Amino acid sequence: MSSTAALMPLAARGARPLTGCVRVPGDKSISHRALILGALAVGRTTVTGLLEGEDVLATGKAMSLLGATVVRTGPGAWSVDGVGVGGFAPPPETLDFGNSGTGCRLVMGAVAGCPVTAVFDGDASLRRRPMRRILDPLVRMGATVVQAAEGDRLPVWLAGARDPLPIVYATPVPSAQVKSAVLLAGLAAPGETVVIESEATRDHTEKMLAHFGATLSVVPDGPHGRRITLSGQPELAGAAVVVPADPSSAAFPLVAALLVPGSDVILENVMTNPLRTGLITTLREMGASIEAVDGREDGGEAMADLRVRFSDLVGVEVPPERAPAMIDEYPVLAVAAAFARGTTVMRGLKELRVKESDRLAATADLLRVNGVPVEISGDDMIVEGVGGRGRPPGGGTVATHMDHRIAMSALVMGLASEKPVAVDDAAFIATSFPGFVETMRGLGADIG
Repeated sequence: MSSTAALMPLAARGARPLTGCVRVPGDKSISHRALILGALAVGRTTVTGLLEGEDVLATGKAMSLLGATVVRTGPGAWSVDGVGVGGFAPPPETLDFGNSGTGCRLVMGAVAGCPVTAVFDGDASLRRRPMRRILDPLVRMGATVVQAAEGDRLPVWLAGARDPLPIVYATPVPSAQVKSAVLLAGLAAPGETVVIESEATRDHTEKMLAHFGATLSVVPDGPHGRRITLSGQPELAGAAVVVPADPSSAAFPLVAALLVPGSDVILENVMTNPLRTGLITTLREMGASIEAVDGREDGGEAMADLRVRFSDLVGVEVPPERAPAMIDEYPVLAVAAAFARGTTVMRGLKELRVKESDRLAATADLLRVNGVPVEISGDDMIVEGVGGRGRPPGGGTVATHMDHRIAMSALVMGLASEKPVAVDDAAFIATSFPGFVETMRGLGADIG
């Protein structure tokens, strides 16, 4: 998505109850990793249910430029013929990741283990996001930052290591992206690459590495952390990957169903990996009616259908150690908190400051412009809900700052507030949830 594209304002307003059964797009985290590991494998990988949003498509194009053969075979169906670990070719042009921090940072890790030089770039939003936390461990593994914009931001010229080194790396902050980049670089290194995290983050990379044939172990480390040990230089084999529905995308119709009176919605095939269900845990503590039906597993990932019904919510305190399991869902949780009775305190949100926007500040602004009392204290956000006294006033226009999750959260708020809620630009929703407006309209939402 070009930062020069025309703005696409939208507004959402209260209407009839939301009802029906939908499947939200495939999980973005799984989709990125399926394409990257398919490119690093030998043989053919088939992917079904791939999220065909702009972020993931940028990763697919990057894999093609690095030498893999990536082909769309049908809706959500793709094949990848890989080049093997360490087998990337020098890309003939810049790897442009648009708005995708995940794609950019994971591919940096994959490239760091190959003797090629690649230029990484993105849109104006991605160019503002810090890359040093990714680059530091990759440099320790033998990669070289040839050139970078001020503050180690994009564009970055990265030369991969000819002889990558295994390292033991303790992540300075909980980050699945940092962990994954180190593990992907470690594929090409001899011996064992070890990542130690003080707070367990989403483990899709570990599960998918095992699915493709890598040898790794995961053991507890401290009260909340883990130690991941990867044996280097495996021959990954092409595999079949079934992508479950993205819980971060499901969060928006899920919260909307909780807030719009009379709603009863079923969300199909949603991933229920425990490291991704912090939002569901929190909403249930708040009194939400969320029922998991027909639980099952595919490719190491748990999934289920979720039945969600309108609920009266109460404020709760969300502990900081839960943040890694719901880091993308705090904006829409804050919207839910605005409708709850009492105060909701969300602790330990430092990581939100370095998302597509300063998501912590943007979320607070979203609430304030719609009449909801909110305070940021350090890295905590405190929301005073209006439940029991009516609904949030609404009526505001939200500045999205090119952030898809802020845009969708604001539109969810408009479906249940007293007055419509508008966003200045909804164009970036397509980076993670193509068809969001149509999906919500299919449930009965008034968005336009």
